[in-house]
Amino acid sequence: MKLGLFYEHQLPRPWTADSEHRLLHELLAQIELADALGYDDAWEVEHHFLEAYSHSSAPEVFLAAASQRTRRIRLGHGIVQLTTNHPARVAERVSTLDLLSNGRVELGLGAGSSTTELHPFERRYREKRGGRRRTPSCRARCRCGTNTSGGGQW
Repeated sequence: MKLGLFYEHQLPRPWTADSEHRLLHELLAQIELADALGYDDAWEVEHHFLEAYSHSSAPEVFLAAASQRTRRIRLGHGIVQLTTNHPARVAERVSTLDLLSNGRVELGLGAGSSTTELHPFERRYREKRGGRRRTPSCRARCRCGTNTSGGGQW
């Protein structure tokens, strides 16, 4: 059996000036302890504008911090939102994180969960599947080092 952690960075109200700072550092300490205890992986979601539900708009930054405090635990994106991130940028960020973590990155890909997350990025909920269909061809071009312009949106 494998054991892992899954983080959404939930932070219920009321908030204080240091609530997010304290939350992030407590979660990093948890991952550090999990690494020492032999846990297999720690996963972090990406969400935007969901206030109390998730304070996790930059999972790659959090996972990069965790990578420097741990040695063996695998670090996972669960998920990177393809509707709000250009696939070439996702490939760049995940590749950099994989280098910093010495090859310990797991990658989950998906779409934003609601209009609350999509509309501020000028993405429409009813169109979110189109971006996911175009992404695999862009990822393949990124891996091959060829032009990533796929014509149209991402």
